[in-house]
Amino acid sequence: MQHLTASELAAWIADPQRPTPLLLDVREPWEYETCHIAAAQLMPMQTVPAHLNDLEEDQAIVCICHHGTRSMQVAAFLERHGFSSVSNLTGGVHAWAQQVDPAMPTY
Repeated sequence: MQHLTASELAAWIADPQRPTPLLLDVREPWEYETCHIAAAQLMPMQTVPAHLNDLEEDQAIVCICHHGTRSMQVAAFLERHGFSSVSNLTGGVHAWAQQVDPAMPTY
């Protein structure tokens, strides 16, 4: 599993030479409604096992949560199930709000 800072992820998303990763937000719906990174797909942590077939094993996936702990657990789970290009957003959306988008609401 790779670990990305918020700044590294922002640079990746902004780079037209790199395919945009799937931004997999594993928080709860109320958290996602409070704030989320644009284009992030909500898939609460407990629902990931039931949705493995909805994900492509070779697609770049960046797992996101509030501070990076739940997303790291999901990223490890995905790797154990054959996903080859999984990253975790270190510091989660909280780091994104601090480093990339200071206008993003925090909780």
